Amino acid sequence: MITCSAPGKVYLFGEHAVVYGESAICCAVELRTTVHVNKAEEVIIESVLGSTGLDFEIHPYVSHAIEKMRQFTDIEGVAIKVESELPVGSGLGSSAAVTIATIQALNYLYKCGLSLEDIAKTGHEIEKMVQGNASPTDTYVSTMGGVVMIPQRKKLQHLKCPIIIGNTNKFSSTKELVGSVAKLRSEFPSIIDPILANIGQMSILAEKYVNESDYRTIGRLMNVNHGLLDSIGVGSTELSALVYAARHSGAISAKITGAGGGGCMVALAEDDNAISIAKAIEEAGGEAIITKNTEEGVRLE
Repeated sequence: MITCSAPGKVYLFGEHAVVYGESAICCAVELRTTVHVNKAEEVIIESVLGSTGLDFEIHPYVSHAIEKMRQFTDIEGVAIKVESELPVGSGLGSSAAVTIATIQALNYLYKCGLSLEDIAKTGHEIEKMVQGNASPTDTYVSTMGGVVMIPQRKKLQHLKCPIIIGNTNKFSSTKELVGSVAKLRSEFPSIIDPILANIGQMSILAEKYVNESDYRTIGRLMNVNHGLLDSIGVGSTELSALVYAARHSGAISAKITGAGGGGCMVALAEDDNAISIAKAIEEAGGEAIITKNTEEGVRLE
């Protein structure tokens, strides 16, 4: 049996804008999806969603990963078991993590010899198949770990402050939210294009502050980024409640992370107030997770 795991991620800057070629800064976090693979007589995929064969409805990412890897090797039967610390549809890159961990596990099991760049590229192709229009950010960060600027693929300074994730426990569809932004953009390009460009510009401006570990300035920019995301319709009542609860309890910053519409928000904290911020998020109706940046991307366990 081969076991591989890959991390989830939070966006510091750039979600939605990155779909249109703008820059984003993304941060791998110490919440991982683990995939166990073994050769078998048939295809069996097990997860919290159930046990299936090749199934593009229930297990679309794992099923597409198997199909994609058949381009590199002869895969007839394989048993795959998925375990994850990442809630599905929460904006934490759960689909990228399961895709990347599956590809790497199959890569090891069948000795395909794929590089990390190959794995990130293949993972992005799979996300595009499932989601329609997916950015390369999630799959690249899940593969490489650390803090990464996309599309430049530039590694930035590791974040040393606590990261608090607030989960609304409200499922959000990345495909639907990306589609709603695309519709808004097609109707009001002169309004929406500058907003997306400003979100991208914020990432470029923030690169310097990330590398200098200037969390106060990073936080101010993250808060502005949240407002711009709200303006293009990807906020929600639940997310706003968690964001403002975190800010009012002393967070350096708090914003939507990922597609929005539900899912999660992210806050940066000082070393001494992470617990009180997490408590404020829970009192506002969310589920709080205190985590941190990880330098490790996909790995063989």
